[in-house]
Amino acid sequence: MDDFPVFFVGAFLLFIFGLVSRLIEKSVFSGPMFFLAAGVLMGPVGLDVIELQLNTPTSKIIAELTLVLILFVDASKIHHTDLVKTLVGAPARLLGIGLPFTIVTGAIIAFLLFPDLDPWLVVLIALILSPTDAALGQAVISSDNVPERIRESISIESGLNDGIVLPLVLVCLAVLAGGAEAFHGGTVWLPFMLKQLLLGPLIGAFVGYIGGRLVDLAVNFGLMESTFQRLASISIALLAYAFAEFFDGNGFIAAFFAGLFLGVKSLAVRKRIQAFGGAEGQMLSLYIFFILGLVGVPIALPYLDLTMLAYSLLSLTIVRMMPVALSMIGSGWTGFSVLFVGWFGPRGIASILYLLIVVGELGTEGYERAIAIIVLVVVISTFLHGFSAAPMTKMFKGLRDKGT
Repeated sequence: MDDFPVFFVGAFLLFIFGLVSRLIEKSVFSGPMFFLAAGVLMGPVGLDVIELQLNTPTSKIIAELTLVLILFVDASKIHHTDLVKTLVGAPARLLGIGLPFTIVTGAIIAFLLFPDLDPWLVVLIALILSPTDAALGQAVISSDNVPERIRESISIESGLNDGIVLPLVLVCLAVLAGGAEAFHGGTVWLPFMLKQLLLGPLIGAFVGYIGGRLVDLAVNFGLMESTFQRLASISIALLAYAFAEFFDGNGFIAAFFAGLFLGVKSLAVRKRIQAFGGAEGQMLSLYIFFILGLVGVPIALPYLDLTMLAYSLLSLTIVRMMPVALSMIGSGWTGFSVLFVGWFGPRGIASILYLLIVVGELGTEGYERAIAIIVLVVVISTFLHGFSAAPMTKMFKGLRDKGT
């Protein structure tokens, strides 16, 4: 069966969910939880009314577009005035210290729990599960109860860690697909990774600034309608991604920096861009969780065991929280702030996208257990972080009211 029924059913679910979205906002439930559960119900595990393959190009394209839009919009909301201080503060600690330790810790624990898996596959699992996803914790990012520095740190971390990890994911993928000789001793991959991490930010910042300034000029001269001001969010984000990829830069980092350096000065126009891009990104992210429940869960279910459950829980706690605590030593942050950021490292869109890339290159045969581990971590994260987002943001308000 083709992809049409997936979009049809997804549109229906989106409409139904939208009708009660204000009520759900006030509860502990979230959109990703609803769509993931709906996917499981309608797939082979449930009613078996929709068929879809995990390696369909449509799924990968939706995941890529979703991540690009979310990164762009989230970055555009970060204040320019404190940009340097924001980038070199907590985010630098989280990315420079926390992320490497997260990858190493995740790989070591995976080696111990899954000694029969190929070592490169074990590292690949740790890499795929290291990026965080602020989209799963929108109640955190959008809540005024949470201090701005915490929200910005979570946004910047989730905006950059997936792009930093991607080149390493591709190295592991190349070795698994072509053998150890595919690594070439780093002579090919090291320059590639440097280009990814250097050109992505430069190209993204350039496209975002120039694109935004052109939008401002067009609006000031009365040339641009408000509809196309909104559509500029998709255009600028995708152009940043495309130009970066063309020159071997990292497209996801480019999309983030395009939002970070968006040249739109008009507050009204910027809000239109953010509102439309945010709405489109949210819609696409819900489709991704629907597809995960529809296809990913049925593939993973026969291979799940207690060892995988143990690794999943460790991945969301010790593997994430210990490196965060280590990276924030001497930062001056309170214990609760460190605990909060450590806990809100949900695994979502980036992990799903990288899983789709791996399946597209390697297929599923022989990799079912690795797929099951990744799917289980994302599923558990979707519900645990979804349930805990609202209550934990209220704790910040309580601490602030007490003056602590």
